[in-house]
Amino acid sequence: TMQLTLNLILFVSMLWMAGIYPAACKTNLVSCRLMAEPQLPGLFMNGDYVIGGIFSIHTTLKFRESVFYSFTFIYFFSIFNSMVFRELRLSRAMEFAIHEINNRTDLLPGITLGYEMHDSCAAVPMAIKVAFQFANGIERFFNDSDSCSKYGAAAVPALVGESGSTPSISMARILGLFGIPQNGLYSVLKRESLCNMRLSDCCPGKTGKILWLDVDWGSAKLERVANVIRRSTARVIVAFLSSGDMRIIMEELVRNPPPPLQWIGSESWITDPEFLKFNMCAGAVGFCVPRAVIPGFREFLLDLTPAKALKSPWLTEFWERTFSCSLKGKTSARECDDIEDISAVQNPHLFNFTHHVIFHQLKRVNFTKNGFPVSFDSKGDPVAVYDWMGGQTDVQYNTLSFLTFTVSPTFFVQVPVSVCSESCPLGTRKAVQKGKPICCYDCIPCAEGEISNTTDSLDCIHCPSEFWPNKRRDSCLPKPVEFLSWDSTLSIILTAFSVAGAIMALSVAGVFYKHRTSPIVRANNSELSFLLLFALALCFLCSLTFIGQPSQWSCMLRHTAFGITFVLCISCVLGKTIVVLMAFRATLPGSNVMKWFGPPQQRLSVLAFTLIQVLNCIIWLTLSPPFPFKNLNHYKERIILECGLGSAVGFWAVLGYIGVLALLCFVLAFLARKLPDNFNEAKFITFSMLIFCAVWITFIPAYVSSPGKFTVAVEIFAILASSFGLIICIFVPKCFIIIFKPEQNTKKHLMAKLPSKFEYAKSFPDDVTCTGRHF
Repeated sequence: TMQLTLNLILFVSMLWMAGIYPAACKTNLVSCRLMAEPQLPGLFMNGDYVIGGIFSIHTTLKFRESVFYSFTFIYFFSIFNSMVFRELRLSRAMEFAIHEINNRTDLLPGITLGYEMHDSCAAVPMAIKVAFQFANGIERFFNDSDSCSKYGAAAVPALVGESGSTPSISMARILGLFGIPQNGLYSVLKRESLCNMRLSDCCPGKTGKILWLDVDWGSAKLERVANVIRRSTARVIVAFLSSGDMRIIMEELVRNPPPPLQWIGSESWITDPEFLKFNMCAGAVGFCVPRAVIPGFREFLLDLTPAKALKSPWLTEFWERTFSCSLKGKTSARECDDIEDISAVQNPHLFNFTHHVIFHQLKRVNFTKNGFPVSFDSKGDPVAVYDWMGGQTDVQYNTLSFLTFTVSPTFFVQVPVSVCSESCPLGTRKAVQKGKPICCYDCIPCAEGEISNTTDSLDCIHCPSEFWPNKRRDSCLPKPVEFLSWDSTLSIILTAFSVAGAIMALSVAGVFYKHRTSPIVRANNSELSFLLLFALALCFLCSLTFIGQPSQWSCMLRHTAFGITFVLCISCVLGKTIVVLMAFRATLPGSNVMKWFGPPQQRLSVLAFTLIQVLNCIIWLTLSPPFPFKNLNHYKERIILECGLGSAVGFWAVLGYIGVLALLCFVLAFLARKLPDNFNEAKFITFSMLIFCAVWITFIPAYVSSPGKFTVAVEIFAILASSFGLIICIFVPKCFIIIFKPEQNTKKHLMAKLPSKFEYAKSFPDDVTCTGRHF
């Protein structure tokens, strides 16, 4: 262990140059008392400077409770009850190195180094306890005077160990507060108070079909790690673990062995022959720091007698375990007889030692010792020189080759990618390929209405009901709301026709009012004509209530206004039809049939028919009125904002009542279609009713099948078409005669072609004109 000796020399020299002397400082009178029994060292030698050491000599920690003030610390078990000979060898290497330094007259003249080594049992609680002990000492009462302790703020100036990263992290957090530098054996940590004594490793990356285990959080969840190994389809496992953690994983895997695996280990466990008892480790390979022949170290290890072993509890236990005897009859085993020969023991952990490096501050050192170059890079790490090890269960670990890594820093600029399938992007999900490992999968685009907003998503998620995926299907966007808005082209066209129809109805009313004394106006029952024109204007304008965003009031208004105005319109047409039919069916001169349906009866009939529809609408609005709602079913990608009927019975009752009146009007008009030609208004009513019925018969299937806003457009079209049919068929011919054929707007022309049974009309005096009261 010449290299370790030299490193310790340099390490202590640095402490000397840094001025770490016994300090005398004045403080207030403070008394501190340990609350628990201190742990006695396994190896101890006094000196001017005592270097601390901590090693995982055992892997079992007995259950015990220690009370510190109001806190209770409960120690826990490991699952092995054995001495780790490799850790014992490391502790003796430290002992050998300190003896070598003390025996040199050219190193630290006049100063004697000592050592104090403790067992952490590979457990964090014990490592913490030892760390506090190194900081405070082992005396029950300390710091009870006006001066500081012998070694300043801490009992030891420096510490060597621990081999595990997890205990080293815990100790570094405590020792760093006292300014005690710590040199880790195998741990890889980046802390100001902790220096690495192992070669630097490349950071493990993500590769396909290889499972990396880099565990530095202890054994609390190693069973879960074992379950991950069982479930994984990887057949190569790279394990960066301490020996204790690796034993726990192996013991767990033995209970339910996974398929055969190829293990690649780090130097912390790959050289440990104890792992060869696990069949799963057969064929394991790994890297380790190269072995070296250390002059004098083998002789130092062999120079062990029972008398020397009794000075150390570790050496005593080692002697008794090795020779299965008891020193001075301390156990029930046979007593050792002083003829045991330690040189006859065959244990690779006793005599092979590993080359280590100390302290990252030594990065400027560059020399060769025992055939090995020692130098450091800019980060304080030594050159990566490894042995490539292979394990065989029937023999032992063998060194297969000697490797030196000198890789250009520009060669690997990123973690190499080695996967079966590329990562699935956003908007897709993973689908495992049948019969292939779980890392082989296809990227399936999400279905309609689903998204995936994470890479390698296992499932797609549904968007909320009022949201829809974007084109990439990686986020949900609000669905566009669709209705027949005022600014749409279709709405503008329908509005123009609606306003034009209302203006047309008012214009016809104006023409009729201007020529209200003319025979054709008086013969057409001017009172019902004006009421009919007013109803037609309302029919045209009520279509505007169907345009725009539906609201509670607009939904109720559009259907009720449509139903009432159309019934008023059809009632007027029905009254005109009855008047014509009665006037021309009177067979005898001087018949009184018209007195039964004169103007009062006509007004009452129109009012009665309209009041029935008003009553229907009131019942409908009271029980279940129309309401606005969002139709999410018709289209998946957008929302249709429309008016719900509320009560379908109420809607079809209103529409059916209009249909009954229209059918009755059509039948009566059809019966009067063969009356005299020059004044036969019934044939125009027949044509208008034919158009009206045809429009509303075709409206029903079109209304049911039209999607979205076109449903409203179909209803508006039906209103406008039937209204235009009425005004064109009934009033346009009369307006044409009034404006363009005034010569036909005379009583003589209207009475021209009467049949013989109406000869009584020829006897009318020339100064008598037909009135709406008779026709």
